[in-house]
Amino acid sequence: MKIRSLVTLCLAAFAFAAAQAAVDANKASQAELETVKGIGPGLSAKILDARKAGAFKDWGDLVDRVGGIGPGNAARFSQNGLTVNAAAYTAAAAPATAQQPQAKAAKAGSKAADAAPAARP
Repeated sequence: MKIRSLVTLCLAAFAFAAAQAAVDANKASQAELETVKGIGPGLSAKILDARKAGAFKDWGDLVDRVGGIGPGNAARFSQNGLTVNAAAYTAAAAPATAQQPQAKAAKAGSKAADAAPAARP
């Protein structure tokens, strides 16, 4: 009985590992991209269109070139099996433009304050 349980456990582990196999953004077909949780037909088409201009160098390049993928989505897709050049996403891989949303929000806030009319005495 123990051998049977061990064989069943090994087969289940193998099936789980196969389901979690990495999908590389530079090599995957549209169908393969869509196996990553969160990537549907629209986003997979955007990835393939951006890839026509050349392979993605790294995660930062993917985030810069594909609309709809920011650092948050990149992290989630990486956790769900997407890779770029066989590498998982790290916060350090985020492009410089994606790491500045707070600065943009602060700048927008100061513009709104400048546009507000001054209070009359």
